[in-house]
Amino acid sequence: MKQTLTADAIPEPARTASSVRAESDRDSVARDIVARLDRLPATRHIWTIVFLLSLGGSFEFYDLFMTGYIAPGLTESGLFVKTSTSIFAMNSIAAFVAATFIGLFIGTMGLGFLADRFGRRKIFVIALLGYTAASVLMAFQHSAFEVNLFRLLAGIGLGIEMVTINTYVAELMPKNLRGRAFAITQVVPYLAVPIVALMSWWLVPQRPFGFDGWRWVVLAGAIGAALIWIIRLGIPESPRWLVTRGRLAEAERVTMQIEQVVERQYGRALPTPAPYEHAAPTVERRFRDILKAPYLKRTIMMSLFNAVQVIGFYGFSNWVPSLLTSKGIGLVHSLQYSFLMSIALPLGPALFFFFADRIERKWSLVGASGVAAAFGLAFANQTGTVGLIVFGFCMNLALTVLTYSFQTYQSELYPTEVRARAIGFVYSWSRLSAIFSGFIVAFCLREFGATGVFYMITGCMVFVMLLIGIMGPRTKGLALEDINR
Repeated sequence: MKQTLTADAIPEPARTASSVRAESDRDSVARDIVARLDRLPATRHIWTIVFLLSLGGSFEFYDLFMTGYIAPGLTESGLFVKTSTSIFAMNSIAAFVAATFIGLFIGTMGLGFLADRFGRRKIFVIALLGYTAASVLMAFQHSAFEVNLFRLLAGIGLGIEMVTINTYVAELMPKNLRGRAFAITQVVPYLAVPIVALMSWWLVPQRPFGFDGWRWVVLAGAIGAALIWIIRLGIPESPRWLVTRGRLAEAERVTMQIEQVVERQYGRALPTPAPYEHAAPTVERRFRDILKAPYLKRTIMMSLFNAVQVIGFYGFSNWVPSLLTSKGIGLVHSLQYSFLMSIALPLGPALFFFFADRIERKWSLVGASGVAAAFGLAFANQTGTVGLIVFGFCMNLALTVLTYSFQTYQSELYPTEVRARAIGFVYSWSRLSAIFSGFIVAFCLREFGATGVFYMITGCMVFVMLLIGIMGPRTKGLALEDINR
């Protein structure tokens, strides 16, 4: 009589050999998907994905730079005060800045894991919707506490959004295009800065239809975010993330869809993928792995970098109008000068686009920090209008290259399985530091004037220049899996 062989009846060695073969097959498929992504040529479809992702980043830049530009309007409306007996008062501008960065800290440190757990695309869309709702509500508040509360909630959405965008771009882009892709993720968002500067210059001193000008500036950002949310619904999920979740069939399907469009635009067969000699990630790693070798050194380096550079970066960008008014320049002219300086912001990464994948990331970061330090000192010692605008313009140019470089760099330093959480962790130190940076700048401005603020900024830039120069590993032209073996 013929017997049916059940799974329990299969000898243990046979089951083990079968599972080994299955595991080997899964690893082979995973390595193939990673290799195919890294061989994709630059086509319109590739740059369109980057552009659509970059639009999400526009609202972090719009929102963060808006902080400084609407600050004079918040004080003119009576909700906030220019000076207070305590710099920690709820109705001080420093408290408004702090609310922004508390929200960003919660989003990056506390909620960055969501993109690793539920996917880049889903969290990307939800975070943008959250930011939109909180911004609309903030525009209609009539007390400093309420404005700060909804400012904090908007910051949470932005914090999640930026972690997800950087993770997304690093994983979707071929290794020889990552630098240029991240340059675009800075060019597009920085275009929002002259827009918010121009709108603030025009609207903040006025009350269109009896509605404070700063409220119109806030609403404009929320409406734009809602429109872009609709445009970006067609962005694919990250195949690398799908691989780490064991969803190989879905990863294969998404990769094939990308390849079909790219090949059609490329006009010929795609290049043969280079063989991968190491295994692609197929299992979930734990967050604590970033606190072990070889990632511990990187985590310490990038945490310190983020904590210090943000004091210099936002010490300038968030406080430009206030720094100018401290030099005796009136509200309208300070906003006008800030707008002229802000034109430099999209130019930095736009110019660097042509060199992004030719220069080692760590050295572009070191160079930009040094140049920012030099221009910061020059700006501090200017008294004439032309000097202030020229050196402020140059300072912004250097800061944009700094931003492009570190956003790219820290996204490359961690494995796919924990990339969003790792970026969120190291990036969150900048948000935590920025909570206090507003109070630090307010103190220095009150005690030492604008010159004292710029000496502090210069010290921060010199520190991060030395930190990255000494501790930073090489990443240019390497596959993400090669950097993180």
